[in-house]
Amino acid sequence: MPRQSRQPSGTGIYHVMLRGINRQDIFEEQEDYQQFLIRLQNLVDPIDDNGEHIPSYFHVYAYCLMSNHVHLLLRERTESISISLKRLTVSYAAYYNKRYQRVGHLFQDRFKSESVNDIEYFVTLLRYIHQNPVKAGICVKAEEYTWSSWQEYLNDDGILPTLCYTKAVLKRITLDNLKELVDEILDGDITDVEYTTDDRLTDDDIRQYLRGNWQLEHPTDLQKKEKTVRNEILIEAIQYGAPLRQLSRLTGISYGVIQRINGKMKLGQ
Repeated sequence: MPRQSRQPSGTGIYHVMLRGINRQDIFEEQEDYQQFLIRLQNLVDPIDDNGEHIPSYFHVYAYCLMSNHVHLLLRERTESISISLKRLTVSYAAYYNKRYQRVGHLFQDRFKSESVNDIEYFVTLLRYIHQNPVKAGICVKAEEYTWSSWQEYLNDDGILPTLCYTKAVLKRITLDNLKELVDEILDGDITDVEYTTDDRLTDDDIRQYLRGNWQLEHPTDLQKKEKTVRNEILIEAIQYGAPLRQLSRLTGISYGVIQRINGKMKLGQ
């Protein structure tokens, strides 16, 4: 099936997610995060071959760097986001591959993006992006996380470069109001923004994962495995990104069983 073309944004604003290939980590050490942000800054404030500043390729309103993915809230300016993000990912991958003596692609082939066409959704994304490390259990409050643009909104003079067009945002919503929203975790029934893109694993993705990693010719073959082995495979598949209900449907294993296994995994049992 051919890929669907990206939906253009009437405002030029997009929520973008970059993910490591096969969900691998793309940041190992503090230096890696810094190098990514330097490259992002080079696109926000580019300099030509003569050393002269030229117009920004895009404006950034928010970002969050997690170990294996990146969220960006940005607005196109002098070129399409596809071209700009190719500049970014190619440059960072070259740095990363050299540093860690690896070859090949670092990022998932096609970045994920969605149009942002109204202020309500824009503010929801500001909250969602900055709450990523909180939801991941890395910190209790967004302000405690180093590698997000929330530090810029709080005017923290830390180690991060100035990247975000915060003035434009704070003309529409006060910092005090934004703080209240970012500190209040989005309701659990709000759809995870990552999966409003085309990033959801397909049935074929999961079949190939089970076949390639566990030699299961068909997902239902998992039912024939000894219980501890079966549970280990399910845990690995969940960590790979397979939704619980999708696993249940493909393997024929009860959703309740898979849900209990997932719960024990989270508790470290």
